[in-house]
Amino acid sequence: VETIVTGTGSLAARREMPVGVAGEGGMVTRVLVEPGSWVSAGQVLATVDRSVQSQTAQSLAASVRVAEADARLAQSELDRAQKLVSGGFISKADIDRKTATRDQANARVRVARAQLAETSARNRRLDIRAPAAGLVLTRGVEPGQIVSSGSGVLFRLAMGGQMELRAQLAESDLQKITAGVQAEVTPTGSTKVFKGQVWQVSPVIDPQNRQGIARVALSYDPALRPGGFASARIVAGGVTAVILPQSAVQSDNGGNYVYIIDAKDQAVRVPVKTGEVTESGVAINSGLTGNERVVATAGAFLTPGQKVKPQQQAK
Repeated sequence: VETIVTGTGSLAARREMPVGVAGEGGMVTRVLVEPGSWVSAGQVLATVDRSVQSQTAQSLAASVRVAEADARLAQSELDRAQKLVSGGFISKADIDRKTATRDQANARVRVARAQLAETSARNRRLDIRAPAAGLVLTRGVEPGQIVSSGSGVLFRLAMGGQMELRAQLAESDLQKITAGVQAEVTPTGSTKVFKGQVWQVSPVIDPQNRQGIARVALSYDPALRPGGFASARIVAGGVTAVILPQSAVQSDNGGNYVYIIDAKDQAVRVPVKTGEVTESGVAINSGLTGNERVVATAGAFLTPGQKVKPQQQAK
């Protein structure tokens, strides 16, 4: 007997990635993706005008070339001076000064290169890029728009295109579910059933409605639209038990019981403990072995020891 838990909830991206401006921003020149587009990690989603920044980078590149030329000249002068020191044509103090001049020139080269690298890195951050591979869900920017770090979310991506159903379940039902159990999800307005797996069970219960959330992981499908409504059928577990129609189980002050027919075709009252009630019937947790002849209907009109003429119920 499977224990089935049903619930409803909203579809969403399993890992939603909001994408905004990482650099200093500017005017958007092109938007390269639309909702529904698949993108790879690092792919450019939109470009930002960099005309001013490009001129700055070119100026710094020229400064690097000037610093490198000065460094080569300082090295050449030091090399010539070192050849003359042995003949006494130049003093050791002059060598020290030229060595210091060469070192200063090399340091200026490193500073110029660092400034160029910093500017180049800033320019690369002008473009809005996807932080990971996934599916574009929304786009909130157009060409000509001025954006900055305060512009908020410009794109929303579903990492890897993975979806989920956030099923709202009663507190008692949530206790029956563990991560890893299988589930079937049906979007509203559709008859298509999607197979999934519970990957997270909420550790907290909403004190207002006494409900918690079971998150069912789903593979991408165009029919699974984030924000849509869907129902879930979750297999919470299963036990081996006798299943009887609800009409076979009677109850009184002594508890639940059924009537079975013994070898003499006499009614015998047997107390039972019931379990899960499903569309198939009532699960009997104890009291029966499964080999008895159980009275399926009219048990309320029998008394213990009453002689009956049993008829086998069609299966």
